[in-house]
Amino acid sequence: MAASRPALIALTALAPVSWGTTYAVTTEFLPADRPLFTALMRALPAGLLLLALARVLPRGAWWWKAAVLGALNIGAFFPLLFLSAYRLPGGLAAVVGSAGPLFVAGLSALLLGQRPSARTLLTGIVAAFGVSMVVLRAAGQLDTLGLLAALASTASMSTGTVLTQRWGRPEGVGPLALAGWQLTAGGLLIAPLALLIEGAPPVLDGPAVGGYLYLAVANTAVAYWLWFRGIGRLTATQVTFLVPLSPLTAAVVGWAALGQALTPVQLVGMVLALGATVAGQFVTPRKARTLRFREGNARTDARDVTDGALRR
Repeated sequence: MAASRPALIALTALAPVSWGTTYAVTTEFLPADRPLFTALMRALPAGLLLLALARVLPRGAWWWKAAVLGALNIGAFFPLLFLSAYRLPGGLAAVVGSAGPLFVAGLSALLLGQRPSARTLLTGIVAAFGVSMVVLRAAGQLDTLGLLAALASTASMSTGTVLTQRWGRPEGVGPLALAGWQLTAGGLLIAPLALLIEGAPPVLDGPAVGGYLYLAVANTAVAYWLWFRGIGRLTATQVTFLVPLSPLTAAVVGWAALGQALTPVQLVGMVLALGATVAGQFVTPRKARTLRFREGNARTDARDVTDGALRR
């Protein structure tokens, strides 16, 4: 029996909520200044685990499609995300990432024929503004490389999200295998870069091993399975409006576990960002030509719908 739409949204939302714990785990348990090694340890073990569970390999054109999606959603996104987080002060990387709904709106118009409505654009702006109120702090000189990395990481994952919806899934393949393909492809892309740039892996103590296990299993394998499952059943816009839950979760974890205070401005920002996240589940593109997934079917069904008729 198919899950109801609210339940599907809630399950998909668990992915960015899990990702919101990454910063605390990284700073408290993992070796410092190893963004590529950390990205590798998140992606490759998780991908191999999902491949072992799914026992399905790509066929035909899906070898290159899986490689492209793996590069966009994992191979480029993870290193760029960690690089921006290391170099940008005051949560600016999270603010740039929260602009993902605006990236997806533009790409959906280009690749899916979905014209964003004014409500979609306004909701995206409110989400980014709310996140900025939560995470921005007074900081020194802006790091250009960090800012470019943040923009590139957001563009990379936004493109991967839209292409994942456009291409669908091949016959007989579920979200578990799709996530495994992409995580493995992304991890294999990161591995030589980590070795060439950062050298040999660091010596890991007990907390670091536990931290990497958490990142690989719960934070990546399970989270990305839920994420790609959601992309398969919701619109790209709906899914990407869940992304602001990640920096909001990071702020809550910082308050609850790390003793970081939350100011009234931050609380107002949380309310705005959460409101935009909820509203984002009800916005619909105008004159949308939606490419809908069908379970176990590689073909997508494209049809024109009138304004407001795109609903699940």
